[in-house]
Amino acid sequence: MVSRREEHENYLKKILSESITSENPSEEAFKRFYKDSPVYFNQLKNGLVNKYEGCELLDIEGSEICENRYGECLKIIYKEKMDFSLGGEEDYKKELLSDLKILPGVGVKKEKRLKEEGYKNLYDLLSHDSYSSNAQKAIEKIETQCFIKEFDILKELGRYSNASSNLTLKSLNNLDPFNLKFMDIETLGLSNVPLILICVAEIKGSYIESSQYLLRDINEEPAVIEGYLSHIDDASVHVSYNGVNFDIPYIKNRAHRFRMDCNLNQIHFDLMYPARNLWKDVLPNCKLTTIEEHIFNIKRDDDVPGAYVPGYYQTYLEKKNIGPLIPIIEHNRNDVISLASFLMKIYEESFSN
Repeated sequence: MVSRREEHENYLKKILSESITSENPSEEAFKRFYKDSPVYFNQLKNGLVNKYEGCELLDIEGSEICENRYGECLKIIYKEKMDFSLGGEEDYKKELLSDLKILPGVGVKKEKRLKEEGYKNLYDLLSHDSYSSNAQKAIEKIETQCFIKEFDILKELGRYSNASSNLTLKSLNNLDPFNLKFMDIETLGLSNVPLILICVAEIKGSYIESSQYLLRDINEEPAVIEGYLSHIDDASVHVSYNGVNFDIPYIKNRAHRFRMDCNLNQIHFDLMYPARNLWKDVLPNCKLTTIEEHIFNIKRDDDVPGAYVPGYYQTYLEKKNIGPLIPIIEHNRNDVISLASFLMKIYEESFSN
């Protein structure tokens, strides 16, 4: 099998070490500059073409042909161990029950007055002449331990803003982790061009399983979109990084182009917003790879940035060589797997603030 992570990482490191030798400290800076340059990525691409000469798509580990009503595409399944958990359920419920602002007509000043009068939580308001009815409805939704109902309370009352609200994040405690759909796409540009790869990852027990749908050629785009949609239902919750503004609208637009049924209006947690709130003042930027390196101590030595994806994919089409696809697949999968770790970290931070 090709594309085993260790083999791929060792090969990329070998290319870099052969390209530049460092005999003094001053060359280290040049080495870093070179690795971020178009020259390096062009050389890497050519090296991958040579390495994977004669290999087929089905040689990629975890790959299989996926067939649906829109045709065929390549599906790549990858599983890795992950102890995913979101705690703090009782603290969250207590906080939600004591937030009187979730009721219509109660703002900051009104909440302060009510608490001064002895109404410390929603249960206290059951004896209030004006708010008892709405308090009863809110309590019923909260006590059912149903994520969708709790989320609806926050959304209807304007407390939801792209997962930037701590209270909204904390509502995840009542969600079945399987319903979290961590996702990311790769495209040939920023608009009106094909998307070439969609990844969705799901928590399955003590593992996280990613499913990637890849275009073997441009005509397979509808099949790739349908492959992704097969993971989504009304209970799904999208988890992305800038997916509210880019990934989900992009999929919708491409699906519309092919006149496909596409319901992607489920709850969406875009982690870019809470990540910026938490780390914008302590990190050089809030890119996924920057957060990985500085917060999680993970450095991707073999990463190919999204800007090079179109050129790499075009080389794959022209040369009928899978080599340039390998780093695209790895980059995409790593982005999605990282989202699960990010969510746990951001969720933890939401309780400490």
